[in-house]
Amino acid sequence: MNNNTPKDIVLDYMKTLVAGDMDRLRAFFDPDVTWTLAGDLPVSGTWTGPDEIFDEFVAAMTARLLPETVEIEFLDVLAEGERVLAEWRTRGLTRKGGRYDQHCLAVFTVRDGRIASVREHFDTLHAHDVVFA
Repeated sequence: MNNNTPKDIVLDYMKTLVAGDMDRLRAFFDPDVTWTLAGDLPVSGTWTGPDEIFDEFVAAMTARLLPETVEIEFLDVLAEGERVLAEWRTRGLTRKGGRYDQHCLAVFTVRDGRIASVREHFDTLHAHDVVFA
């Protein structure tokens, strides 16, 4: 069992995300993890398991962005018990030339050293107008 606190685990996850180490990111998740994105985008809903999260949800978002332009800026975390609120910005250019500048908040639940669930919230109107238009 991992001795790191839930906050430590999410901080390490965010550091890995900012570094762009997509292969290492999967190891942070419980096999039955759920990731829920609020809103009514084509990618909104609940994704279950690391493969679904990365191969379907993340792939659907990143397919619309120019990978070499994507920047993730970690802002902060707040933690209480097994719940951690993480805040970050995602910026990049879409394949159609739009400028994506998103402020993201997500509530992570960490159990037994692994991320068990994530509820993400961001400006879905901006994502709709810029990424999915």
